[in-house]
Amino acid sequence: MARTASRKEILQGPIVRTMFRLAWPLMISSLLHYLYNMADTFWVGHLPVAENASSVAGLQIAGPVIFFLMAFAFGFNSGGLALVSQYMGAHRKEEANTAAVKTLSLSIVFGLLIMTAGVILSPALLRLLTSDVAVARAGTVYTRIIFIGMPFEFVAVAYAQVMAAYGDTVTPMMINLVTVLANVVLDPFMIFGWGPFARMTIAGAAWATVACQAVAAGISLIILFRGRHGLHVNWRDLLPDWSWYARILRIGLPASIGASGTSFGFLVLTGIIGRVSNATVALSAYGIGDRFINISFIAIDGLSLAISTMVGHALGADLRRRANQVVWTGTAMMFGILVGEGALLWVLTPWLFRAFIPTQPAIIKEGILFMSLFLPSIPFFGIVSGVQAAFQGAGHNTPSMIMQLVRLWGLRVPLSWFFGFALHMGSRGIWIGMLVSNVLAALLALVFMATIDWHHKVIGNTSLSEYGVSESAETAVVPAEPQVQE
Repeated sequence: MARTASRKEILQGPIVRTMFRLAWPLMISSLLHYLYNMADTFWVGHLPVAENASSVAGLQIAGPVIFFLMAFAFGFNSGGLALVSQYMGAHRKEEANTAAVKTLSLSIVFGLLIMTAGVILSPALLRLLTSDVAVARAGTVYTRIIFIGMPFEFVAVAYAQVMAAYGDTVTPMMINLVTVLANVVLDPFMIFGWGPFARMTIAGAAWATVACQAVAAGISLIILFRGRHGLHVNWRDLLPDWSWYARILRIGLPASIGASGTSFGFLVLTGIIGRVSNATVALSAYGIGDRFINISFIAIDGLSLAISTMVGHALGADLRRRANQVVWTGTAMMFGILVGEGALLWVLTPWLFRAFIPTQPAIIKEGILFMSLFLPSIPFFGIVSGVQAAFQGAGHNTPSMIMQLVRLWGLRVPLSWFFGFALHMGSRGIWIGMLVSNVLAALLALVFMATIDWHHKVIGNTSLSEYGVSESAETAVVPAEPQVQE
C-alpha cells in the first residue's frame, strides 16, 4: 500500500480526492488522539461516586493548563510545516529534508523546556481556576504526571507533522493506532488497580498516557534512524542549528502567539466556568461535552492539515489558482461535515452523557443544556479552520494569529462573562457567549480571506521552468516521483 501522496498528485490530482487521501489518516490520528482523553474521562467517571465528580472536573481544568503551556512551543511547528511543504512543491527535496529534521530537533528542545515549566507551574495555575480544593488537587496530580511525558509528546507530534508535509500521513496514523489501543487497555488496570498494578485512580490515567507517549516517540525515532518513508536522520542531524531554528521560529512565531493566546483564553474561560454557582457540575458537563465535540472535529483536524500541505506545495510550485481552489473547496467541505456531525451529536447527547457519568443526574442535565446551546455554532468553526489552514500553509501566520486572539479574547471570553455574570445567566449565559463567538469569528475569517493577499511563499523564488510547472494546475507537467511502497 502506498504511504505517500506524490508531489505530482498533490499539485495536479483532483482536489477532493487528493485532500481526502491526505486527510483520512490524519482524521483517524485525531480520533485516536481524542480517544486518549476520552478513555481517561470514561474510566475516571466510573470511580465511586465520592470520587468521580471531582476527578472528572479535575481532568477538565487540567486540559487548559496543559494546552496553555504546550501551545506556544507547538505553534512553531507550523513554521516547519510551511517550509517542508513549500520546498517539496518547489522540488527542492534536500532543503525539505533539512527543514524537517531541524523542526524535529527544535521540538525536542521545547519538550524539555515545557516539561520543566509544567511540573513547576501547573499547581499554581490550577488553583487559579477553581476554589474547589478536591478538584484542584485531582487536576494537579494528573497534570504534573502528564508534563513528565512532554518530551515524548513533542517528538511524536513533530514527526507526524513533518511526515504530513512530505505527503505521508499513514505512518503516523499507524503509530497512533498502536499507542492509543495500548492506552485504552492500560487505563482501567492503572486506575482501578487491576492485575499487578496498584490502584492509582486519576494518577493511573496520567501514567498510562505517559507510557504510551513514550512508545510513540520511540517508534518514531526508530523509523527516522532507519531511513524509511522518505526521511532519514542520525543523531548528529538533531544537534542544534541556530540558523535553521531562526527561520522556523520567525515563520512560526505568530502562530505560537496565536496558539498560546488562544490556550490562555481557554484557561480563563475555564476559570469563568469554575466560578458559577454550580461550578463542579458545570465544569464536569463542559469537560465531557467538549470531548464529544472534539471528536466531531476529527475530520476538521485532518482536512486542515491536508489544506495546509496542499497550499504549501501549490505555492512552492507557483500555482496560485490551485492554492485558491484547495482552500475554498476544503472550507466548504468542513462546514458541511460539521453541520451533519452537529445534528448527530444533538440527537445522541442524552445517551452519551448517561454512558459517561451515569450516577450524576445534575451533570447529565447540564451537559444536555450545554450541547443544545453550543452545537449550532460548530459549523462556523469549520470556516475559521479552513481560512487559518490557508494562511499556515502559505507560511503567513499573522492573520491567523489575529483571528485566534480575536475569537477568544475579543469575543468568547468577554461574551461568556457578560452573559454569564453581567446578565446573571450563570452557566447558560456562558454557553450562549461561546455560541455567539464562533459565528462572529467565522465572519471575521471570511473578511480576512477576501482582503489579505496570502499567496507569497516563504522559501524564496526559484525557477521551476526546468520542471515544466506552469500556473495552470490542470496542464502542468510535474515530474512523477516513485511512491514509497509498504
